Amino acid sequence: MTMGMTITEKIIAAHSKYDTVRPGDIVDITIDARAARDFGGANVVKNLNDFGLKVEDPDKTLFTFDCNPTGSDQKYAVNQHICRQYGRSNGIRIYDINAGIGTHLLIEEGYVWPGATAVSTDSHANILGAVGAFGQGMGDMDIAAAWNSGRVWFKVPASVKLTLNGSLPEGVAAKDVILNLLRIYGANTLLGYSIELYGETTDRMTLDERITIASMATEMGAIIILFPPTEEIIDYCRKRARSPFEPVWADTDAQYALTADIDVSSFVPMVSRPGEPHDTVGVKELPVTRIDSAFIGSCTNGRIEDMRITASILKGNKVAPGVVLKIVPSTDAVWMQCLEEGLLEIFKNAGALVSNAGCAGCAAGQVGQNGKGEVTISTGNRNFPGKQGQGSVFLASPAVVASSAVAGYITTPDAVPATPLVTNFRTGVITDEAKPLKSETTAKPSVIRGRVWIIERDNIDTDMIFHNRYLAITDIREMGQYAFDNLEGYKDFAKRAQAGDIIIAGKNFGSGSSRQQAVDCFVSLGVQAVIARSFGAIYERNAINAAFPVLTYDSFDKIGLKDQDIISVNLITGEVVNERNGLKTSINPFYDAQYEIYKRGGLLGKI
Repeated sequence: MTMGMTITEKIIAAHSKYDTVRPGDIVDITIDARAARDFGGANVVKNLNDFGLKVEDPDKTLFTFDCNPTGSDQKYAVNQHICRQYGRSNGIRIYDINAGIGTHLLIEEGYVWPGATAVSTDSHANILGAVGAFGQGMGDMDIAAAWNSGRVWFKVPASVKLTLNGSLPEGVAAKDVILNLLRIYGANTLLGYSIELYGETTDRMTLDERITIASMATEMGAIIILFPPTEEIIDYCRKRARSPFEPVWADTDAQYALTADIDVSSFVPMVSRPGEPHDTVGVKELPVTRIDSAFIGSCTNGRIEDMRITASILKGNKVAPGVVLKIVPSTDAVWMQCLEEGLLEIFKNAGALVSNAGCAGCAAGQVGQNGKGEVTISTGNRNFPGKQGQGSVFLASPAVVASSAVAGYITTPDAVPATPLVTNFRTGVITDEAKPLKSETTAKPSVIRGRVWIIERDNIDTDMIFHNRYLAITDIREMGQYAFDNLEGYKDFAKRAQAGDIIIAGKNFGSGSSRQQAVDCFVSLGVQAVIARSFGAIYERNAINAAFPVLTYDSFDKIGLKDQDIISVNLITGEVVNERNGLKTSINPFYDAQYEIYKRGGLLGKI
């Protein structure tokens, strides 16, 4: 007798050549929807082009620009352009900067339905479990393979059945449900499982609520959180689906690795403390915690229901002085609903910033990032260090985030004070902020000696030297650790470099932006000089003005120079000696103006 299958097993089997699959089976399956974002999309294109591959079915293939739909980051803008060109040439739909979050668009635009399969470069593609579809995030190579063949391999996961019963207390939202589940199971208990949610509580949940919960499957360590589709969900999908479908439910005799009944009546409004989504605590258990900023949006809580809840709290109120509130709907359809329902006016009158649809604070661009020392409360799904910027991030529901923005500290709607807690900007207090570096008191040497790093590359630009994601750093002592962080093959340079090292490079070193940090990061590490065939004009000026030696050369052939050799360099005469073999050669020495700036320790040093 054949045992029954779970929802996940039935979906995988239906898209494979097998009638039955079991946990642990490796199965090749057909993918109904194949998406790539502006983050990763260009690499998918590169993989296809490098291997001479074509797209199997353009109608099932799409680009979504949701990580940085504003194109405010140059690299995102370039990637978007690559994707646009490829899409136009190959008949692939592009959901451009005015569309919104890709996983939500897959649902809204009918690319997925109950029982469908989908893959994306988005690690939260498992959000599609909200409609009973099997979605997975994958790397660029996997996505390229799916685009080419329409198929990918999966290892069938074991399934867990959680039954949620009872009535949610007043003020407990879907976000609180998943945060309470994280409190119970943490990030590892259900690692690698497919979770199926059942029960009367689940049956009552709207699509927006299901999306919120499904979007945090990754943070639970789960492969996916799947909801058995209700008639309401089925009807929603039938109106949009690009193919006819039959919903999928688990067999009554399906085998689960774990089953549990959970009473939600004890659930409370929760927050995740900075650093780990599963480090959850009841809002009322949290001590008074001031905030500097608040963010409402992301694939977790950017739906119209989230916007309405936010508006209900903000209406007639103002964001607390000293607090910045940023609101980003998940899709353009949601944005337009906000406009039609007058929600945007409420947001604006409350003092919030509203951006176009996209991922915003959860990604590297758009809006929602925070700075060092900043405390943010966010509706996002992740708060790992550095994920939303350099500050600390609490996670909570839209109701808690909006209430906190009005109050000036983390609180619930029922506890918003009549007068907000106003941040006192302190002056004259010594903090751990960077203190001025000691001024140079010793004479600058005319001859330097050090170990060489031979980097035989041309056009090493300032983003390779010191990436733009670190530009907010102003303390030179912090910069060294990021030197060559974005240069392939030298990402560990900062760990391996020693004080006194000398870099030898090719043509046009330091091309690109005018950022001073691309010089200062070497100063921070104690690198003594860069010797290149030529320099970017601005970089050369920046280095000279910082009294950092930069020199040019034609060839080191005469001295048989090898990587890690020790050399001495006379900055005045240009003589170079390879101490390994005693051979000498000449390079272009300092010119007079450069030497004068060098002697006084920089352009602004005392003459």
